[in-house]
Amino acid sequence: MYIGVDHGTTSLRFATENGRHLKISREAAKKFELSSLEKLCPVEEIDGFAVCYSMGDNFSKITPIAQLKNRGVITRDGAGEHIGGGTRVFDIIKESGIPAVVIPGIHRGSDTDPRFKVYSHQTSPEKLGIAYLAKQTLHDTFIVSDISSNTVSLLVINGKIAGAFDACVFAPGTQHGALDVDAIRRIDEGTCTANEAFTTAGASYHLEAKYQKPAIAMWAAMECASLLLLAREAPIALAGSLAPELAEEISALLQKPVIVYDEWAASEGLALMARDIFGGAKEILGISAVQPCK
Repeated sequence: MYIGVDHGTTSLRFATENGRHLKISREAAKKFELSSLEKLCPVEEIDGFAVCYSMGDNFSKITPIAQLKNRGVITRDGAGEHIGGGTRVFDIIKESGIPAVVIPGIHRGSDTDPRFKVYSHQTSPEKLGIAYLAKQTLHDTFIVSDISSNTVSLLVINGKIAGAFDACVFAPGTQHGALDVDAIRRIDEGTCTANEAFTTAGASYHLEAKYQKPAIAMWAAMECASLLLLAREAPIALAGSLAPELAEEISALLQKPVIVYDEWAASEGLALMARDIFGGAKEILGISAVQPCK
């Protein structure tokens, strides 16, 4: 049995390649034990994991967990909340002795379209899980937009990640977003940190309730539309907690149909990655896999 681990904004989600699911809040995950996975399958039946951790920005290849330094991140400081649950899950899996690979984020060290590298970071690794799940039905060229606490959109061309827009670059989510002039002023004045500004830049902090979701839909559609410049016929998939609710409006704005995945898309896609990597795949979505993985 292969398990994908999605280190999300609010929860850690675990899925097997045959569709079993488990969700643990990041706070509750601070008490995670390997036995917690008995809800999915007996621990002795786990053949391997594909794991995500934070931004995954200090490595660029799919890598066995024991070979990573600092859990695969440059620093834990920066954009997002740091609670400790994801750290514990990562460490428990590493110490378990069960084979595990860690999926990198997409950043300046990644093999993507160089034009996207004007920004240091493009997407955290769990979005690649969504993309790998989407690839099973959308094949080799498509766009994925993950819409929830933050919004991240990515483009796959000919089976390879071309590039992505990270949460702090373009479209807002409910909680997180890009830093505007007001945020920069507050940071310069010392009234908030950059991370505090980022985590309160979402639509729920700045718009009346009736405008929040329409605004998120519009900005997510604009991200998708901009990626269509590089692949004009690409189908579009939406994921994240807001995807089902906003799909009709986004489809209308783009004037094309969209496919909707649920909250398990990342962990399910990661489980498929684990299955294929341990089965001998040397690359996933154009990202090399360090061998051996067992």
